[in-house]
Amino acid sequence: MDLQTFLVATLTAHIGFAIFVTAHAKLTGREPGNWPLLTLVFGLAGVAGYFFYDKTDAGADVAGM
Repeated sequence: MDLQTFLVATLTAHIGFAIFVTAHAKLTGREPGNWPLLTLVFGLAGVAGYFFYDKTDAGADVAGM
């Protein structure tokens, strides 16, 4: 696979993932926040972040466990 084909395939996948995250947020009534943009940039990592990031844990003190 040449570089141009790889970049087009990657861009297409990232755009599709971002559309999926946006559509899922709209259909479920969930606030998408910055996840569509992050998904566009980082791909599957953005999708994972959208589904697994929990704001309630964001301020948790990990060292104080």
